[in-house]
Amino acid sequence: MENKIDQNKIPRRILSSGEEIPCMGLGTFGSDKYGAEKVSEAVYGAIKYGYRLIDCASVYQNEEEIGKVLHRIFSEKVVERKELFVTSKVWNDMHGEGEVLESCGKSLSDLGLEYLDLYFVHWPFPNYHAPGCDGDARNPDSRPFSVDEFMTAWHQCEELVDKGLVRYIGMSNMTIPKLEAVLPLCRIKPAALEMELHPSFQQPELFEYAKAHDILPIGYCPIGSPSRPERDRTAEDVVDTQLPAVAEAAKNHQVHPAVICLKWAVQRGQIPIPFSVKPDQYISNLKCAVEDPLTKEEMEAIAKEDKNCRLVKGQVFLWEGAKGWEDLWDLNGEIVTK
Repeated sequence: MENKIDQNKIPRRILSSGEEIPCMGLGTFGSDKYGAEKVSEAVYGAIKYGYRLIDCASVYQNEEEIGKVLHRIFSEKVVERKELFVTSKVWNDMHGEGEVLESCGKSLSDLGLEYLDLYFVHWPFPNYHAPGCDGDARNPDSRPFSVDEFMTAWHQCEELVDKGLVRYIGMSNMTIPKLEAVLPLCRIKPAALEMELHPSFQQPELFEYAKAHDILPIGYCPIGSPSRPERDRTAEDVVDTQLPAVAEAAKNHQVHPAVICLKWAVQRGQIPIPFSVKPDQYISNLKCAVEDPLTKEEMEAIAKEDKNCRLVKGQVFLWEGAKGWEDLWDLNGEIVTK
């Protein structure tokens, strides 16, 4: 493996507390394509190279294997615990009273950690679907977003902070109407918002809303998720690496177009969390954040490539009577609540 990257060169992002965290993390959602062992090997190699932010989740089904890798990393004194920023998420089947605490406890046990740096509510409703299920699968118990149900989960997240089990809490897959409904009810505000962000889906309104409320945007699918599950693919999807402005910048900088997507994300101000199990890729991903930045003109050209192309539509979470996946994102009018 290439020599590890100099931590002083990696740009930082600032949380509402004033704490600085790395401008890029390593995603670990690969359970549809890669086994847990393969993903955990990538976590080991990535941390050795210089990654310090690792994005995990209970539903990814690999936290136990990642925990073994973290134990190895600490035993080999590659890093100390305080040098890592580890996130996890509560899945949709554990939103009920007492269940968020239980879910976090399981993640802590699996990861072999005494605390998590950031803990997300993965989706804003308790609509369970089995990992890897077909895109047409529907759970008959699924229901629209409920402020009361969401706050039941969120208040437990706040309790996790009180107990010292979690340092920060965050939200994921939210919309502005949902945020408007729940933020006034939060005793502890979200430190971060995880959201789909890539050149063909820039979500400028939500992105600016988060920043205006001192909530750090963390972007998943930063290169358009070419390895995403088949259930999340449609004929209308745009391929980010083929966008003209991305391709032109790649030619100018003599790099793969995926690298341009990540440079754009870092320079825009979000934290991208690309996933890769291949050392040359995850090394290139982090390295690109510290060298050869895009020009102002290239950034402006990519900003104009926004196609409003949502890749992760979430249709597996739809409830009976929903018009379509747009209801999950409040695109059919008023916020949908039960």
